[in-house]
Amino acid sequence: MLDKKYKYIIILVVMTLISTPTWGQTADSLSHYLEIAARNNPGVKSDFLAYKASLQKVPQAGAYEDPELEMGFFLQPMDIIDGRQVAEFKLMQMFPWFGTKKAAQTEATHMARMSFEKFRETRDNLFLDVYTQWFILCSLQQKLINNHENKKLLTQLEELALRKFSSPSSGSSSGYALSAPVQATSTTSTSTGGGMSSMSSMGGGAATQAATQSSSGMSSMGGSGGGSMSGSSSSGMSDVLRIQMEITELDNNIESLQSEIKAEKAKFNALLNRSADSEIIIPDSFDQIPFLFDGASAMDKITDQNPMLGMINEEGLAYKAKAEMDKKMSYPMFGIGLQYMLINKSLPTETAPMSMDMGTSNTMSSMNGKDMIMPMVSVSIPIYRNKYKAQQKESKFWWQASREKYTNTLNTLEAELYKTKHQLDDASRKIALYKKQSNLAQTTYNLVVQEFISGKSDLTNVIQVQRQLLDYQLKGAEAIANYNTMVAAIQKLISFKDIEEQK
Repeated sequence: MLDKKYKYIIILVVMTLISTPTWGQTADSLSHYLEIAARNNPGVKSDFLAYKASLQKVPQAGAYEDPELEMGFFLQPMDIIDGRQVAEFKLMQMFPWFGTKKAAQTEATHMARMSFEKFRETRDNLFLDVYTQWFILCSLQQKLINNHENKKLLTQLEELALRKFSSPSSGSSSGYALSAPVQATSTTSTSTGGGMSSMSSMGGGAATQAATQSSSGMSSMGGSGGGSMSGSSSSGMSDVLRIQMEITELDNNIESLQSEIKAEKAKFNALLNRSADSEIIIPDSFDQIPFLFDGASAMDKITDQNPMLGMINEEGLAYKAKAEMDKKMSYPMFGIGLQYMLINKSLPTETAPMSMDMGTSNTMSSMNGKDMIMPMVSVSIPIYRNKYKAQQKESKFWWQASREKYTNTLNTLEAELYKTKHQLDDASRKIALYKKQSNLAQTTYNLVVQEFISGKSDLTNVIQVQRQLLDYQLKGAEAIANYNTMVAAIQKLISFKDIEEQK
């Protein structure tokens, strides 16, 4: 029989799979999706049903063999002393050697527990797949948000470039500012006609100086001033076009991410056994999971809780119980039975002479036609010992093989644990690195934009820093997703706790 602790675990799992409690959970909660996966995934349901089927082997193994009933009828009654036998009935029940039935039940119980551990392994693998797929979706969602934010930055930069293109630059603005008043003065003089004579009457020196300045200003605008304005106009337009190229590339990245998110959502829904277009609410941000690693404690928990080790251990115990059962089977079996003979009375003419000869007419007449009941005992004699010895050796070898398999699996899990720990540490370092670089890149970007506005830096530096900022943001999201996935992988090695226990 299953012990109380094991029965408690089974009850928790059944409650997890059958009941549908969702209190205290939001629609975008990871535990909510884990619960849906545990209830709906066909692979998990299949292994759980296989476990329930294996439980039915326990009462079968503990049952006695069916009794045998033999019935025989005479076509013509057979004459016997004091009667005529009409029919005969035999009932026999066989019993195995003491302890054989208990050993068979023990084997069936361990096989059922092995099926349960297999179900736990399937469920833990499913949970790890859900965790991994969830963090992939979170990472893609974060990348999509980062691309949108960088598109806003580029849009703002485009507006600055357009303003700079529309407004005169430092070199051309001076020429434009100087030429405008001169043109206005020249126009006024021409329209009044007597303006020059008026100026001459006011003072020839002043008029001559004004004319000289006007001539110099016109020459400057026609020469060097005109070339500076043309170069600034060409440079400003190229900056705008380069920014638009970057925005177009970001638009393409956004569309690609949206398509990838749709495909990953379909894969996530497949784990939950839902239609591919079912809605999945992904949070706009996700953080690094707090996790403290202790190697010795983790190995102890793996030894106690890992379903693969549990499955191998239960398999070995089943072979051990089978060896004990094979040993009991090599001993004799006992049978207890009953034989019943149906006898009719003999005719008086047939019994009278015999009664006279034997002088026992009264006795014979009292036994005439009386049915006979005979208790029976049978014993099997297992004299062919080779097959029983071979069965015991076979079970012993299987048990030893399971022990070696257990040790090998434990070593593999330990190596996998420390490999995952290395990946966890690497992801943690990358998270810190990309966070620091993102902050520096953001500060650098703000400074470069100010320098670009003031003309101290060109657009190439701005775009380069903007690309670095986006790259650090994307790599940071990937690092957080990898870190959280490694945490889930370590938890899977230890074995995920039941959802009911987490509440």
